[in-house]
Amino acid sequence: MMQNPQILAALQERLDGLVGSPSGYMESLPKVVKRRVNALKNLQVKCAHIEAKFYEEVHELERKYAALYQPLFDKRSDIVKAAYEPTDEECEWKPDEEEELTEEMKEKAKVEEEKKDEEKEDPKGIPEFWLTVFKNVDLLSEMLQEHDEPILKHLQDIKVKFSDAGQPMSFTLEFYFEPNDFFANTVLTKTYKMRSEPDESDPFSFDGPEIMGCTGCTVDWIKGKNVTLKTIKKKQKHKGRGTVRTVTKTVPNDSFFNFFSPPEVPESGELDEDSEAVLAADFEIGHFIRERIVPRAVLYFTGEAIEDDDDDYDEEGEEADDEVSCLLFFCFYQRYSSGCV
Repeated sequence: MMQNPQILAALQERLDGLVGSPSGYMESLPKVVKRRVNALKNLQVKCAHIEAKFYEEVHELERKYAALYQPLFDKRSDIVKAAYEPTDEECEWKPDEEEELTEEMKEKAKVEEEKKDEEKEDPKGIPEFWLTVFKNVDLLSEMLQEHDEPILKHLQDIKVKFSDAGQPMSFTLEFYFEPNDFFANTVLTKTYKMRSEPDESDPFSFDGPEIMGCTGCTVDWIKGKNVTLKTIKKKQKHKGRGTVRTVTKTVPNDSFFNFFSPPEVPESGELDEDSEAVLAADFEIGHFIRERIVPRAVLYFTGEAIEDDDDDYDEEGEEADDEVSCLLFFCFYQRYSSGCV
């Protein structure tokens, strides 16, 4: 088939006919056909509005099931902060076949565990649970600075709260801290406002709910403990006298806790490039914490969820490789049929 000149010529003619901009093709259509295409586009707009309603109902389902999940998450929190000690039955866990150890390895692990228990005081709950989760996830660990870690050791829980029924679509991340030497707050919040409706000026761009903006909170830092600011000393020379003086300035400092002070979105909706980049990253992080971290925290603590995420990326990579292979084949086929190979 690949060597049949008639088939190759027909395919090449077909490929040549596909080349060109869609607008050029539309302009070549008869007026009566364009009229019908406009009718299809109006149907597409109606589809977008139905899709928006679909996502609104999904949000209501999320609210409903969040209430069912919450008692389990509350118990998780109680175990982490040592407010509840799980029973032997609750602690039984049958490992996967891959995790199963030989009797000799089990005995060795038991001896090592007992040795560690003798060396250390009995720890309460699960120490540094959320800090470990954050450090295990690249997206979050990139935000962490060394000076953030002593503070995040006091993080006891993260909750997701959805907007009430009938209210504009939104969700709030609540970070619960035990009393500490860094700030007076017991809860830090971040609220994301969402919209699930097609843009009237561009309805075909609708692809599900989008985050329209976010609001942080004021952190009541204890004096001298604000890690989002740093003090620098700068020497200044007097133009006339030539004397030099040292000036102390307070400047912003990299910190995870800048997460609670996002750029404000003006009413016009227009942002500079830097603010847009910060907000885009912020939205991604907020969505990831809501969708992945809070529901599967223990698996990010142990690292199992990270392995699953890596597998997902591998699959996506394989799909991308397949697409590239198809594209390369298509290009090769064009060259082949045109006599270039």
